[in-house]
Amino acid sequence: CATLVNEVVKDRMPKDERDTLIQFMSDMKFIPGGRYLYYAGRPNKYYNNCYLLKAEEDTKEDWADLAWRVTRCLMTGGGIGVDYSVYRAEGTPIKGAGGWATGPIATMKMINEIGRNVMQGGSRRSAIYGSLNWQHGDIEKFLKVKDWNDQPLGKTGMTYGEARAKDPTLPCDLDMTNISVNYDTKWVETYKSTGDVGATFLTNVRKAVTTGEPGFSFNFYDKENETLRNACCEVTSSDDSDVCNLGSLNLSRISTLEEFKHVVELATKFLLCGTLEAKLPYDKVAKVREKNRRLGLGLMGIHEWLIQRGSKYDVTPELHSWLAIYRDVSNDTSSKFASSLGVSRPVANRSIAPTGTIGLIAGTTSGIEPIYSVAYKRRYLNNNNRWVSTYGVDFMAQEMIERYGIDPDTIETASDLANDYERRIKFQADVQDYVDMAISSTINLPGAPADGHSDDYVSKFANTLASYAPRLRGFTCYPDGARGGQPLTAVGYDEAKSKLGQTFEEHVEFHDACDIRGGGFCGT
Repeated sequence: CATLVNEVVKDRMPKDERDTLIQFMSDMKFIPGGRYLYYAGRPNKYYNNCYLLKAEEDTKEDWADLAWRVTRCLMTGGGIGVDYSVYRAEGTPIKGAGGWATGPIATMKMINEIGRNVMQGGSRRSAIYGSLNWQHGDIEKFLKVKDWNDQPLGKTGMTYGEARAKDPTLPCDLDMTNISVNYDTKWVETYKSTGDVGATFLTNVRKAVTTGEPGFSFNFYDKENETLRNACCEVTSSDDSDVCNLGSLNLSRISTLEEFKHVVELATKFLLCGTLEAKLPYDKVAKVREKNRRLGLGLMGIHEWLIQRGSKYDVTPELHSWLAIYRDVSNDTSSKFASSLGVSRPVANRSIAPTGTIGLIAGTTSGIEPIYSVAYKRRYLNNNNRWVSTYGVDFMAQEMIERYGIDPDTIETASDLANDYERRIKFQADVQDYVDMAISSTINLPGAPADGHSDDYVSKFANTLASYAPRLRGFTCYPDGARGGQPLTAVGYDEAKSKLGQTFEEHVEFHDACDIRGGGFCGT
């Protein structure tokens, strides 16, 4: 903690504030984003996490430039997100060179393969996001692009979805990319005036509640041009080559509102200093950061904070008061501290990341998410390429059971709330009211029936989501079993406890990706 604070803050804060910040970090009350932790003490200081990119011109030169920007960003260890809406639809005549446009989906596939072959910072899998406007000429193709269960795999007699269920490493269209549809002011105004969500939105919902994708990106009124997102979607921008700068407050370790104010203040100052120290992949990112200086101060441990107080998974009046402090103190601090340093004031201060890694470090619940399940069965491929499963108890759930004496059957989980999706949507909207960028959160849903969801279910879900859309910046969901290779399945606490430490082999046939394609070796 001391090394990181000294590298980032230097002498921009008084020694007593630096010492207090170090203590807050040591006590897990504030943890900078994973890239800060990874690069602390290293020669390269790529502290800022992810990059927001935009297809800016409908030209072949822009395709090439976008590929260059993506590669440079991924190589720093940051994820990327791209809005492809400017590219003309597939099949549009090209007057200058002749022929027909291949369309934005072809570009997405190209970027997807760059991500497959670039290990971020040489050490982790690429994280990619792509979006397209709801009125784009290729939107119907975009909505179906990840329907792997409907895409035949050569002459194998299987679909890509069936084959991927047996071998999750099998490459599929946009398998490295999370995708969303962009909805703008025209869409929301039409919905408000007619009550009709429209055919595109309805199809989007049907796909999402069945396969989990595409997601939804909401950009209305003064935020209409903020269609750019990072890979996890919590940072928003209208400017190509903008950048994330993340850190999270751990509500579960902070005792009082007065202490919370102090943590918010020092964490905000830390992130602002990060905009002065972090190394960046190319000059344009530096110029955009200088202009916008976005701070992504987030939250984690919210579910544990609620459990500590005996509350259900709802934004309670007390939580509203804490969120107001989070908003007001971060706004006031960033403005005053930027002025004292003689730098541009941040255009935004708050975004809530998923905090998977730092949530584990802090020993608390991630982001705004409820615990997925108190107990689970984990499925994975062992060293012999055989599917095996083990049973486990969520470590955070177990800690809370022991720490607070909670009955495991009383802990509300994401699995429990899967049948009450409006509560999850409302919770996200209630928190979003205090966040000036966005929230990365995925709502768990029950698996779709074999013949798909009924029209009535899809219609009700669509209208519920649309009613909250003006208070959201994005939305994603995951239906149970939607994708092959799903690692976790919720089980009962007593069942998992009775089988802890045991490994069970599952009778699932394994195929090598090359075997599935036919011919016995790659390239056939």
